[in-house]
Amino acid sequence: MANVIVIGAQWGDEGKGKITDLLSKSADIVVRYQGGVNAGHTLVVQGQTFKLHLIPSGILYPDTECIIGCGTVIDPQVLIKELDQLESLNISTQNLLISETAHVTMPYHRLIDQASEERRGDHRIGTTGRGIGPTYADKSERTGIRIIDLMNPTGLRKQLHWAISYKNAILEKLYNLPPLDAEEVIDQYLEYAERLRPHVVDTSLKIYDAIQRRRNILFEGAQGTLLDLDHGTYPYVTSSNPVAGGACVGTGVGPTMIDRVIGVAKAYTTRVGEGPFPTELNGKIGELLCDRGAEFGTTTGRRRRCGWFDAVIGRYAVRVNGMDCLAITKLDVLDELDEIKVCVAYEVDGEKCKDFPHNARRFARCRPIYKTMPGWKHSTVNCRSLEDLPPQALDYLKFLAELMEVPIAIVSLGASREQTIIVEDPIHGPKRALLHANGTPVVTEV
Repeated sequence: MANVIVIGAQWGDEGKGKITDLLSKSADIVVRYQGGVNAGHTLVVQGQTFKLHLIPSGILYPDTECIIGCGTVIDPQVLIKELDQLESLNISTQNLLISETAHVTMPYHRLIDQASEERRGDHRIGTTGRGIGPTYADKSERTGIRIIDLMNPTGLRKQLHWAISYKNAILEKLYNLPPLDAEEVIDQYLEYAERLRPHVVDTSLKIYDAIQRRRNILFEGAQGTLLDLDHGTYPYVTSSNPVAGGACVGTGVGPTMIDRVIGVAKAYTTRVGEGPFPTELNGKIGELLCDRGAEFGTTTGRRRRCGWFDAVIGRYAVRVNGMDCLAITKLDVLDELDEIKVCVAYEVDGEKCKDFPHNARRFARCRPIYKTMPGWKHSTVNCRSLEDLPPQALDYLKFLAELMEVPIAIVSLGASREQTIIVEDPIHGPKRALLHANGTPVVTEV
């Protein structure tokens, strides 16, 4: 039995969806613990593409139970659309459970999010405009609507009449927007409630009971470590906690119940939205990475900013998440490059910096110090074992593992499930280690 957290080790978009999908085959339960429809997973299974924003990736396995935890914020309209999409493809959604204490994104959250971002002008954060921040703000202000409130029509009417009246004043007076029709919103959300009602339970109790029965549980987060509200590149962050600790808070389980943390990182680095990005590439190589990696957001379609692998933020992600292994994705994107650079440290104000700086202005002044490695100029998309990889590609992976000081358990070489090298199964225990505990970069049987 193993309870495993899968987290992003960069700024999100690392390929967590594919890794979670792969590991879901060995999991009895997959739990989404934070974020909302501002995140997206793109999965390719037998040539078919699935784009999910709220429903955990494990839904594609008929025997896997999927849970949306209390730390998420749920847009019922999007969730129901995902349910309809999956059911139209004959994929059962009966195993989906929704936390009764998760908060609900309302129409006024989306409107305020978009209007607020526009008003920021040059100070914009780069939000998705999906209402995530305002939903979490209402949660913190204790004025939010929870899923359990949707299940009570009488109580919901009272709550929403007050909330919409309050939000309309903001929409009209602050943003010069037309008010919402309270009755129209209430009727719409009561319809959503009836569709979701069969899935709503006390998910914390469900997870606890599953742990007691020694079932395998996979916890998946959205976004990435550097977008964490407390530990990311504030203020250019999301409104929740994608780090591993967020899995406990966002599902209602204790930290002693977690066995492993696997981090997911691209073989290079990407970022969406505003904020400092030390290894960003603005020329031909950046364009190549973007085009070969199909670097466009699942949720917004925005073009992602691309750069070299950044081991400074990587080591930081290992530390704040307590990672004990890594999945490296999109190694194949680097196949055509003559040489590949890795950021091993920063230079800032004339000093060498090996640790991530929390001061946003200092971080913006950081310049990467690179180690240059030879490319392999050979396709890796059909590699299915470490021995199949070109020597230079294997050396690159070893170097990343040495820098990050954790073993690499999985290497992804494309979008489909089959394009993967499993070095170590994080759920069923170690088979092989790419990096010894003492830091020696070797490949050995364990």
